[in-house]
Amino acid sequence: MDIRTKITGIQHVGVPTDDIQKSILFYKGLGFEIVWQTINEQDGTPVVFLQLGNLIMEVYENKQASMKSGAIDHIALNVTDIGAVFSKIKELGYEMLDDNIRFLPFWEYGVRFFTIIGPNKEKIEFCEKQITAK
Repeated sequence: MDIRTKITGIQHVGVPTDDIQKSILFYKGLGFEIVWQTINEQDGTPVVFLQLGNLIMEVYENKQASMKSGAIDHIALNVTDIGAVFSKIKELGYEMLDDNIRFLPFWEYGVRFFTIIGPNKEKIEFCEKQITAK
């Protein structure tokens, strides 16, 4: 399988914050609109997805933001077959942050994802929004 056939582009950019309301006001001031807002049930943190054109920012309040340049936590790539991409990434020997495909109840039907670590310790998330209830 050629992995490029399963990646359709950027899904979102993840940015941690110490003050989600301040971040929401900042991005709304730039023209972003809130498209999804929730609480991450795994750790109780507020999460908001803001969109401008084809760019989505996932901003989440974790009270651990580095507050310096390089503060973006991860870049998420949209994929069409998370299982096939997970298998191929493992086969290619990339450094995995997740041992399995994970699930979060974000968006209408949830999202399945996993994350790898790049050569500069950047996190790359592979993400597939579920389009129907499973």
